[in-house]
Amino acid sequence: MMEQTVAIIVAGGSGKRMSSDHPKQYVSLSGIPILARTLLTFEKALSVGRIVLVVPKDDIGYAKEKIIDQYMIHKIKHIQSGGKTRQDSVRSGLEMVEDSDEVVIIHDGVRPFLSKGLIDLSVREAARSGAVVPVVPLKSTLKIIDEDGSIKGTPDRNSIRIAQTPQVFRREIILNAYKSAYRERYYGTDDASLVERMGIPVTTIPGSYDNIKITTPEDLALGELLLKKIGKKI
Repeated sequence: MMEQTVAIIVAGGSGKRMSSDHPKQYVSLSGIPILARTLLTFEKALSVGRIVLVVPKDDIGYAKEKIIDQYMIHKIKHIQSGGKTRQDSVRSGLEMVEDSDEVVIIHDGVRPFLSKGLIDLSVREAARSGAVVPVVPLKSTLKIIDEDGSIKGTPDRNSIRIAQTPQVFRREIILNAYKSAYRERYYGTDDASLVERMGIPVTTIPGSYDNIKITTPEDLALGELLLKKIGKKI
């Protein structure tokens, strides 16, 4: 496993779509905050050397006391304040990447159901190929529509995948991709899109349908069901 691997965990949500008084990353999932569950998986993953946590500026104290200290997340070496967008928040986290870091993992703090195995596999593949994204096949047919809502086409779903995180890169690749994006004022939909626009191949590996992003009350309910299915207490 890679010893010099840093994981940037981005948790900058406001909780609006969750219809909660608390940001979604702090909402309880069977008694444990979503973000704590995510961080505990990275804490236990052998391929992760250290963690950089990115949260809203006003949440730094809360995150340290109620998440990091309470759940004993020892790998967190830095807490960074997030930006206006997810991309801005990741950029903030990348400021803490060191020259000795060989591989950079970027993961959404509200995806608590990733496995240690997926993290380790992603790190190995990124060390080999340079850039890796876990994906899952579509279960439904997609439609392309125009401004009026009329269907303009039906893409072949066999060549389309749903991207997940963790997205993992060799250090120089992701740092250069972010520098280029900000120099040209480009905002992508995920980290891999910034690498793709530079003409660098991105490898895919099988993700998991369990690796959901919890952003709505419906997602939270699904998360509770997943916990029962896999019997995961922490």
